[in-house]
Amino acid sequence: MSRRQVNPSRRFVDSGSIPFAGALHSKSRSSPLLSIGLVLLGAFLLVAYSYSGAGLFGGEKEAFSKFEGDFSCTLEVQRAIPILKKAYGDSMRKVLHVGPDTCSVVSKLLKEEETEAWGVEPYDIEDADGNCKSLVRKGIVRVADIKFPLPYRPKSFSLVIVSDALDYLSPKYLNRTLPDLARVSSDGLVIFAGLPGQQKAKVAELSKFGRPAKMRSSSWWIRYFVQTSLEENEAAIKKFDQAAAKKSYKPACQVFHLNSYH
Repeated sequence: MSRRQVNPSRRFVDSGSIPFAGALHSKSRSSPLLSIGLVLLGAFLLVAYSYSGAGLFGGEKEAFSKFEGDFSCTLEVQRAIPILKKAYGDSMRKVLHVGPDTCSVVSKLLKEEETEAWGVEPYDIEDADGNCKSLVRKGIVRVADIKFPLPYRPKSFSLVIVSDALDYLSPKYLNRTLPDLARVSSDGLVIFAGLPGQQKAKVAELSKFGRPAKMRSSSWWIRYFVQTSLEENEAAIKKFDQAAAKKSYKPACQVFHLNSYH
């Protein structure tokens, strides 16, 4: 998928302490105390750089939340799977994920015990990896325009999880897509949406996503749910928050739990 791999440009500055290497290996007659001081300074700068989030220790954490500098709620879904299982229990038995890079989410869900998973990829997958193409061939992942009805019967899945995709839809298409997502779920709908101020698709990718992402506030979403007759799932919200607190998990995206249509 052309969408996003972890940015390889973040790295240590040329071996971290190269400016001090000359002082260590030089045949000059500089004071031993000066050499020791330079070594200590280099070590201090290296540690500070690492803990700033761009170095070794911060790389893994940042990989969860960004593809090529763009924020991703799809990766946040992967982080949240253990919390979702605590919150939804048996409702995680048959899951549909909808959103960019759905193959990665589906692959992770399939590794969970007693969980079946399917995915809908809203965008092209011309450059997808072999694993993703295999999931498409097996019919586990489909490529479909979510602005139109999904090719599933009502209540085909116990839980539907959507990430990133809704941020790129105008209200006109949200009016069609969101009710349809609720239609194909039986036990609930979970939405991972970006926070206002987070960056999404670059200008070069607008031809793929159709429009810039719109980062809407939680109050906007809640008003919209009311307008579309979608009710928040209070029981799931409580369980999710409790499980998140026990795991010290803090979502980097907005997470909404909705009831399915009955």
